[in-house]
Amino acid sequence: MVKVVAKTGNEAMAEAMRQINPDVVAAYPITPATEIVMIFAKYVADGLVDTEFVAVESEHSAMSACVGASAAGGRVMTGTSSQGLVYMYEILPIASSLRLPIVMCDVNRAISGPINIHCDHSDTMAAQDFGWIQMFSENSQEAYDGLIQAIRIAEDPRLRLPTMVTTDGFIISHCMDKIELLDDADVKNFIGAERKAADSLLNLDKPVTIGLIDLQDYYFEHRCQVADAMKNAKQVILEVADEFAKKFGRKYGLIDGYLLDDAEYVVVALGSTCGTAKVVVDEMRAKGVKAGLLKIRVFRPFPAEEIAAALSKAKAVAILDRSDTWSAQGGHVFTEVRSGMFDLKARPKMINYIYGLGGREINLEHLRQVFGDLQNVDKQPLVQYLGVRE
Repeated sequence: MVKVVAKTGNEAMAEAMRQINPDVVAAYPITPATEIVMIFAKYVADGLVDTEFVAVESEHSAMSACVGASAAGGRVMTGTSSQGLVYMYEILPIASSLRLPIVMCDVNRAISGPINIHCDHSDTMAAQDFGWIQMFSENSQEAYDGLIQAIRIAEDPRLRLPTMVTTDGFIISHCMDKIELLDDADVKNFIGAERKAADSLLNLDKPVTIGLIDLQDYYFEHRCQVADAMKNAKQVILEVADEFAKKFGRKYGLIDGYLLDDAEYVVVALGSTCGTAKVVVDEMRAKGVKAGLLKIRVFRPFPAEEIAAALSKAKAVAILDRSDTWSAQGGHVFTEVRSGMFDLKARPKMINYIYGLGGREINLEHLRQVFGDLQNVDKQPLVQYLGVRE
């Protein structure tokens, strides 16, 4: 039976972790993700889970401990943000190359410098090429549901890829929201009582060696196995989402559209900004403007074909990036979407807005400006910095 409660994003993710009941959680505190593992540590102390909680001395050590525990066959989770995620970067591609289905709660926060504790997507985007599945959440409900689905996705034998589920720092992580919690038994049945590991360091009847040097004779082939798994990930993500929808009534896709079918002017966004954009889409529709929103929920693997199909009939598209590539060619989402649209015979005009760096607010007026610009798109520069002071 569903239970309706009020929880912050951090509380929702900690609650999902309690219901998942992983074998091992290794973590180090960092704002604004600290609360997730702090709450979970209380669950451990109170005997509500059977998890071995490893309090390490750094995020680098946290991911290293996760790698060891996952290689031993355990169901393993962690949480981090910003510089903590950066400190894990050395180990993230090791986790994916070893095909270890670690699941991470990542609270999006700006990367230093200067030092900043508020939201943008620079931490997750900088990790986009490490072989991790990446899922963005619009609100606390999506974070809760996404984390439960992430266990099934990561552990699928066709993938065995580490997966991160993100929320926007403070905007979602610390804001109270109404969510529907599932029964503990339903979550357990959905994800399975325990991980079915392909190999385990603790299996003495079938000894394996993990982490050896891998030079030119085999390195290329082993990295291509990660690429092949990522190609399969879209199908697995959708299969898990379909089963989740049938059992619990909430449907998720790789992308989600809002008034998109006949939209001429479309905003593309990730995370909490999508909720704000929907308000302005409704305003534009009331004025007779065929506005729409395309929300990217899964950024890795990148749903290029799905996005191209969804945007193919639009006149003009604005891609919103809460991070910058520093390439002078636009943000991470923009470059991916633009590349994915390249093979269309007729493409909408596309422009890019970098916004919200370091927690800078994006408000209704900013999005009204974006839709106004789209109606005069030929006069707009390719890349703009939305809300920055001159």
